[in-house]
Amino acid sequence: MNTNTLAPPARVETRAGGAGQRPRRRFLTLKRRDRIAGYLFITPQLAGIVAFVLIPLVLVVYYSFQKWNVLSGSIEPAGLDNYQKLLSDPQMPSVLGATAIFSVGLVLFNIPLALLLAVLLNRSGRGIAFFRTVFFSPVVIAIVAWTIVWQFLLQDNGGVNGFLKLFGIAGPNWLESGPTAMAAVIVVQVFKNVGLNMVLFLSGLQGVPAEIQEAARVDGASAQTVFARITLPLISPTILLTVIITIVGSLQVFAQIAVLTKGGPGISTTVLVYYLFQQAFQFHNFGYGSTLAILLFVIVLILTVIQWQLRKRWVFYES
Repeated sequence: MNTNTLAPPARVETRAGGAGQRPRRRFLTLKRRDRIAGYLFITPQLAGIVAFVLIPLVLVVYYSFQKWNVLSGSIEPAGLDNYQKLLSDPQMPSVLGATAIFSVGLVLFNIPLALLLAVLLNRSGRGIAFFRTVFFSPVVIAIVAWTIVWQFLLQDNGGVNGFLKLFGIAGPNWLESGPTAMAAVIVVQVFKNVGLNMVLFLSGLQGVPAEIQEAARVDGASAQTVFARITLPLISPTILLTVIITIVGSLQVFAQIAVLTKGGPGISTTVLVYYLFQQAFQFHNFGYGSTLAILLFVIVLILTVIQWQLRKRWVFYES
């Protein structure tokens, strides 16, 4: 009998304690720890969205069905009364008309001017950085301070009319008549924000491949053709972004109206946001003010969705 036969290996006990048992998996695996860390990083942002966006939005919808007078401290269900008042409000056509005029005027002046400035400053050379800074500087100036300065400039004896007098032109008091007051508010807002769109267009222009433009010039294309057929299509996503930002911003303008015209003369410059402010905080009718806020939200949402759907027709990268 062979005594050198190897004995069967002894059964090894695991750390789990039982013989032959598989070790327990740790609960905080690397994947779970990464997931928890990600949730912790986005928690402050989510909390801010819930506290300052979702909850106020729900409350606005709730208050739009209430009759709430802050002075008397009374709040009671109003059903659809606020919405019926919205449909029968005699000032609403004028308010919506002023809002439309302001938004259209701002887009028509802001976007082309910003694109022109971006094209002129999209080069290297002495003084280019200085001019970029000059045109962008109004963006970082406090809106109220900027508007107060323009309020003095637009007076009957202000700086604008003083400049026109040098050429023998007698300027009006720009803020005292409806058409000139609206034009003044639009121009002030254009000069305030044109620098932001200029920077966006500059980033888009600097992303256009130079070799494509050079190839078109070699083939005999003029500068106008290169810009219209190559540059504009390639920066069309940037154009879409600036148009959306400008339109949404125009529907939310408040400080310029409050400082320059206070909605006047009459209600010629009373845009929807300022009318909302009047109803809620001057007339203390928070229920109707909440209804106007919902109207503003619906208008912004519809315009944004329309622009987003139309992007497939004129944005180069969409199909």
